[in-house]
Amino acid sequence: MSIIPKGLVVPLITPFHDDETIDFQAYKKVIDFQIESGIHGLLVGGTTGEYHVMSLEERKALIKAGCEYAAGRVPVMAGVGCSTAKETIELANYAADCGAKWGLVLPPYYHKTSNEGILEFYKEVAAKSNVGIVIYNYPGATNVSISPEMIYELSQEENIVSVKESADFGHLCEVVALTKDVENFSVFTGEEHFILPTFTIGGQGAFGILINLLPKEMVKLYELVAEKNDFKAARELNHKLSGIYGLMEAEGNPYPGPVKAGLDMIGIKGGKVRKPLTQPNDEIKAMIKEQLIKLGYEVESLNKSIISG
Repeated sequence: MSIIPKGLVVPLITPFHDDETIDFQAYKKVIDFQIESGIHGLLVGGTTGEYHVMSLEERKALIKAGCEYAAGRVPVMAGVGCSTAKETIELANYAADCGAKWGLVLPPYYHKTSNEGILEFYKEVAAKSNVGIVIYNYPGATNVSISPEMIYELSQEENIVSVKESADFGHLCEVVALTKDVENFSVFTGEEHFILPTFTIGGQGAFGILINLLPKEMVKLYELVAEKNDFKAARELNHKLSGIYGLMEAEGNPYPGPVKAGLDMIGIKGGKVRKPLTQPNDEIKAMIKEQLIKLGYEVESLNKSIISG
């Protein structure tokens, strides 16, 4: 039986050199920063990691490196979604061989299939993969919405262990309600704005772009609401962070550009995004800098010591 993911999982950014090759040295430093900050798990090669602009060989190299750098300190989830079940299974089992515990899988998209096709896709992937499968419901990117009822049906499969909900909050609430009595299945939000309410309604985990930049603050938020039931303090911290939440996916600034810029400001290489994504504009950078200063970060002095290359 697969381990069930819970807590805060950071969807790791991927640092690149100026020539757009992966900067593995910087990647290790990003991972160390997250683990030392108390994060509960790592997602390597997800959407925030820009897997969609990588070759299969690069995706494998990133998964292997992520597992090696984590070194068993926290569990690893790998982004393994591909266009077909066969390719997804192959990448999932490669991730398992590297040491990953889970595989995050988008539904088939672009050439849309039926609900039956989606169900069969996930069931085949789950049955033939050596990692626990996490459903990735992200209709904003795929234009495919997996209904709460379908997620419930898939939750009955032995090797489907969780769902990452990047849909609207009403959809997430329905999923939590339908699966609350399902053993060995957890519900995650994929949105910073929903982290606090997700735990209050019974969700078990969260992803968030911002965790890359503010892992200690996000871990504290989790501990306040999920472990201490101190909702007053959790609300106060959430209010402090709310000013930077929306900047992570600001209009005209495709993520993960903004969060990478923020990492650069605190002395941890985030670097550029890979084409055809575009770099965040100066206005967004200025707003991120302002929010970091409000949170107590000395971005001016740290800016001078950013690792380059």
